Amino acid sequence: QVELVESGGGSVQAGGSLRLSCAVSGYTLRRRFRGWFRQGPGDEREGVAVIDSDGSTTYADSVKGRFTISEDNAKNTLYLQMVNLKPEDTAMYYCAADEPFRYPRGRGIEFVTTFYYRGQGTQVTVSS
Repeated sequence: QVELVESGGGSVQAGGSLRLSCAVSGYTLRRRFRGWFRQGPGDEREGVAVIDSDGSTTYADSVKGRFTISEDNAKNTLYLQMVNLKPEDTAMYYCAADEPFRYPRGRGIEFVTTFYYRGQGTQVTVSS
C-alpha cells in the first residue's frame, strides 16, 4: 500500500520560513516524478516544484528563488524548503508522485497536480 504523509505546515508571518516533509512508504521515489502542488482557498491547484525522473528540478515562477525541493533517498522522503514566505503562499500543500513513463521528461511541473499518488496535505498559512 502506497502512503504519502506530509508534515511541517503551520502559521508564519510574511518573510518567515517553513520546511515541509513528505514521508513515502510502499513506493520508491527515486527515478520517478515527485513533487509538490498547492491549492489555496478558492483557487485552482498549482504545481509548485518537481523533481523529474532524471533528477532535474523545476519550479513555478511564483516560487523560484524562494522554495527548494530536495529529497533523502535513504529515508524515501521529499522536502520543500520555503523561505521569504508571502501571504499569497497560503494554501494546502500536497506531495505527489507518479511513474516516469506517464509524462514528458522535463515537464513534470505541468502535470504534478495530476500525479497518481498524493498525500492528504499540510496547511501553510502566511499572515501579513
